Amino acid sequence: MIKILNLNEATEHLTALAHWHHRQWSYLTPNESIEQRIKRMQAYLNNDLIPSTFIAEEDELLGSAALVSHDMETMPQLSPWLASVYVSPSHRGKGVGTKLVLHVMTQAKLGSIDKLYLFTPDKKLFYQNLGWRLIGQEQYHGHLVAVMQASLGEINIPDTV
Repeated sequence: MIKILNLNEATEHLTALAHWHHRQWSYLTPNESIEQRIKRMQAYLNNDLIPSTFIAEEDELLGSAALVSHDMETMPQLSPWLASVYVSPSHRGKGVGTKLVLHVMTQAKLGSIDKLYLFTPDKKLFYQNLGWRLIGQEQYHGHLVAVMQASLGEINIPDTV
C-alpha cells in the first residue's frame, strides 16, 4: 500500500530525491549544483506547510511533490506553487503522481490556501485531468512551459487521498 509522508518523517530519502530532481530538472535550474539542491531541500525538513515536500513510499521511495512559496523567479506575484512532482520511472503510470498531487492539493486546502500554481514543460494534460487550468505559456530558461492554476475551492478533492 502506498503511503504519503512528509519528507521530514523520512529524511533518509532526501539525498536520493535531490539526485532524482537534479537529473530530471537541472536544465531548468542550470546554475544549481547537486550540493546546492540538497541544501535547499533541507529547508523543507520542518513542520511548516510552506515549504514542504511529501513523498510516496511502498517498501521503497516512489516519488515526491512539494509545496513552495515560489517556483519561477519570473513570476514572483504568484504564490504558492506545487513543485517537484516526480515519480520514479519504474513506478510511472500507476497513479503515484496523482496521489502525490492530490495530497498536496488537500494539504494546501486544509491550510486555507485558495489557489496553487505550477509550471510544467510536458505534463499539461495530466494536470488538467486533476482540475488545473492553463493560465499561460512562457519561455523559461530557454524552454517553453505551461503555467497552470488550481482554484482549490472549486475542485472536489477525493476524501481517499
